[in-house]
Amino acid sequence: MYPNFIIIIEIHCKLLIEKVYLVHKFSIKNMNVLKLSIVLTLAIIFNSNAQKQKNLDNVSVYKKEVKQAVLDFFEGFHQGDTSKIKAVIDATMILKTIGKTKDGKVKIENSSVDDFLKVIHNRPSTQRWNEQLLLFKIEADADIAHVWTPYEFYFNEKFSHCGINIFQLYNDGNQWRILNITDTRHREGCNVK
Repeated sequence: MYPNFIIIIEIHCKLLIEKVYLVHKFSIKNMNVLKLSIVLTLAIIFNSNAQKQKNLDNVSVYKKEVKQAVLDFFEGFHQGDTSKIKAVIDATMILKTIGKTKDGKVKIENSSVDDFLKVIHNRPSTQRWNEQLLLFKIEADADIAHVWTPYEFYFNEKFSHCGINIFQLYNDGNQWRILNITDTRHREGCNVK
């Protein structure tokens, strides 16, 4: 595709230069400068577009990797496997839940990574937790990512609550790690089937 594109541009440049020469009667020296200027401008534009496409391709790869890190986290969460969870989280991960008090005021609950992992590890085998992620909205570049996932949570196959998860991740040079999880929890206003 690109070689044909370059040939077409080259033909158009030659035609444009001939028109400019005929209209303005430029000298051969000025024509060569004009020709060089046009070719360089087109080369810069072409290179810029190629770089933009490369960046878009990279973002697509980052988004896939980020989504997989979140899915790996939930695989460990559902199975009660803290080693799978630890493989995709940062040791200093922050967990927050935004909710409301009985009188309707906003409250923020903080959880430590250790407490979170203990709850997962000590969950009775008779309990089944199923957090269904309904959608992934992901923004990412090479170093940092943000994931927005509406969800429905089921406890032993029975609907419990819905909400939004927000994940912040970073790339440690080898893989994506979850740095922060903030969620909301609601029992009303959920579109449960």
